[in-house]
Amino acid sequence: MSATYHTRAPEERVVWDTATPPNEETPPPSSSKEDIETNENVETQERDPDIVDWAGDDDQEDPRNWSPAYKSWITVQLGFLALAASLGSSIISPAGNAVADSITPATLTSLRVSKQNGIVNMKAYCSLGFAFGPLCWAPVSELWGRRVSILPALFCLGLFSIGTATSKNAQSVFITRFFGGVFGSAPVSNVSAALGDIWHPKARGTAICFYAVAVVGGPTLGPLIGSALLVNPHLGWRWTEYIEAIWVFATLAVCVFCLPEMYSPVLLKKKAQRLRKETGNEALYHPHERIKLSPKTIFTKHLSRPLILLTTEPMVTCIAIYASFVYALLYLTLEVFPIVFEEQRGWGAVDGSLPFLGLFVGVICAMAINLGNEGRYGRISDAAHGKPVPEARLAPMAIGAFLFAIGLFWFGWTADPKILWVSPVLATVFIGAGFNSIFQQCINFLVDTYGLYAASAVSANTFLRSVLAAAFPLVAKPMFHNLGVGPAMSILGAVATIAIPVPFIFMKYGFALRQKSKFAPVE
Repeated sequence: MSATYHTRAPEERVVWDTATPPNEETPPPSSSKEDIETNENVETQERDPDIVDWAGDDDQEDPRNWSPAYKSWITVQLGFLALAASLGSSIISPAGNAVADSITPATLTSLRVSKQNGIVNMKAYCSLGFAFGPLCWAPVSELWGRRVSILPALFCLGLFSIGTATSKNAQSVFITRFFGGVFGSAPVSNVSAALGDIWHPKARGTAICFYAVAVVGGPTLGPLIGSALLVNPHLGWRWTEYIEAIWVFATLAVCVFCLPEMYSPVLLKKKAQRLRKETGNEALYHPHERIKLSPKTIFTKHLSRPLILLTTEPMVTCIAIYASFVYALLYLTLEVFPIVFEEQRGWGAVDGSLPFLGLFVGVICAMAINLGNEGRYGRISDAAHGKPVPEARLAPMAIGAFLFAIGLFWFGWTADPKILWVSPVLATVFIGAGFNSIFQQCINFLVDTYGLYAASAVSANTFLRSVLAAAFPLVAKPMFHNLGVGPAMSILGAVATIAIPVPFIFMKYGFALRQKSKFAPVE
């Protein structure tokens, strides 16, 4: 018994089956039987009858053929995994002063760190963990599968959250926050690729829409939850991390039993092993079984793949720079909320965190923008014979670029305490909607383009944006205090305005950039 549906051997050239965008003169390639007989949209130059693959389009073992209800349940689990990680990055942020007061002042003095810098460093260490973690977890997911790359890392995130909660000095807070970021980055970087494993391109945008809400919703809801815990005399700042650990372990308990493996090469490897046992035909195999691993190849080929993509793939480089730039601007904006609502308006910790809900409402509103593009994307994909058309994802990004710039200007010039609080809060809705529209389509574009290597492509993006997210807040409070909220936010708004043409440039030249890809070339 041999399989009827083949993938590439390791030495064969790969052609990702993405289509020419609709505004190109070159027509999209026509479908054929050979197009249909592909795995993960991969076409091979040579065929080996002993390679095990899915038994046709309707093979129920193929994750993309699982029932919609089951895939939706998996999507919910993946969303909660991403939310657990993203919530951990911000839930402790309102407790900065309390953390600095509770650890021994001599510790900060010995480290030559001021109280304020200690608070900033606590946030930066977590962001740096989120930067470097994906460089490991994405290659792990592409070698051993999504479960192995996400669930053990989430368990470690829970442990380091407890470690932060029980810390007695600054060193332990910084170290546990850093490693919490390293392990928490696993679901953030791999969930979008896992969604690409189970959903066809036409439905994938909707699934990633909910993933984006989880990733962006965590940093916006975290400060509100953290401040509520902080003001409770029976709880305090340590419970921000205990609550995070409880959420992590509860989510983990469900996913250990309910989350299946989704990565096709790993599933096909197991299928090949099963068929050899059932049929006695030892010639059957899948190329994923024959990957040669050594310390040298693990570091030079697999762990380095996200950085290779970031530095050698024009499309990854461009998307990562733009997404990271917008992400860093958002993190700068988050730093101004306590200044505007607590320092200038005199609100309490919980009241001062409520405007973060405006950002979250904007994130939800962005779902309408992103989902509104799905019908258009489906028609374009159908015209391209069901193939992904990454450039068709970018219309919401263009809308988001305008909303983001408008929100930054609006917030800056209505933040004055003399102006009713409603106005700057409404501005945060625009900021949240604009950011999420941009963020989601960047992820969609990378998953559409890079298929099997989507985890590495998204991780390259996560690495750069997390580095900037760690660096930009270091200058936030000095900038806002020295320049004033209005002028400082106007600078951010002006920079965002300059970046408005970027989505249109991607629409026009995205296909040309994709043609230069070595990991996902198109024909």
